[in-house]
Amino acid sequence: MNKNGKKILLVEDDLNLGYVIKDNLEVQGFDVILCEDGVQGFEAFKKGKFNLCILDVMLPKKDGFSLAESIRFQDEQIPIIFLTAKSMKEDKIAGFKVGGDDYITKPFSIEELILRIEVFLKRTSYAASDADQLHCTNIGEYVFDHKNLLLTYKEIPKKLTQKEADILKLFCLRRGEVIKREEILNKIWGDDDYFLGRSLDVFISKLRKYLRNDKRLAIRNFHGVGFKLEIIDAGNVTF
Repeated sequence: MNKNGKKILLVEDDLNLGYVIKDNLEVQGFDVILCEDGVQGFEAFKKGKFNLCILDVMLPKKDGFSLAESIRFQDEQIPIIFLTAKSMKEDKIAGFKVGGDDYITKPFSIEELILRIEVFLKRTSYAASDADQLHCTNIGEYVFDHKNLLLTYKEIPKKLTQKEADILKLFCLRRGEVIKREEILNKIWGDDDYFLGRSLDVFISKLRKYLRNDKRLAIRNFHGVGFKLEIIDAGNVTF
């Protein structure tokens, strides 16, 4: 992947670690802006155009979760990776709920961080062929426009995040199939660990909420296996 021009916001109050990360990422061709507290980080975000954010959780002035919420209010699509010394399940779930895409617990290797960054900077991880392209399609009474991240119900549009749109696109491309959890995670996140699985559950809940106006639509959970998008018409499943 060509990394030239990819700009990363790094917010880390441990400046020794911050400069180690910044130097290593710049060697890889990334443009990195380092900030040492949450307020400074948000000001930098508002002024610059970034491709990805790396946020420490325990930041002065404005913690990483609050910073992520502020960033999400400004930009629903930009990938956010949290750095933390904590490994508690509750903290990881909280990070995903405020809009984080990934979570790395200190200490970690720079190689691991770079690999995770590359996953999120890929334009599309699963639409590799023309046959996989899907731009606009009907889902029951909805019109889904993946390219423009829109889900429209009776001329009322709902703006989706990139991940919400990518998951819904995968359901549409695999109509009538149960898609395994690990396949969704690997295609959308590039990994299938436990905490990303919890994040997937949050996204599925959001999609169910967005689709609730059409009572025929259902995203069925096949426990321990995966999910399937169905339209039920007159008692029959159409896909």
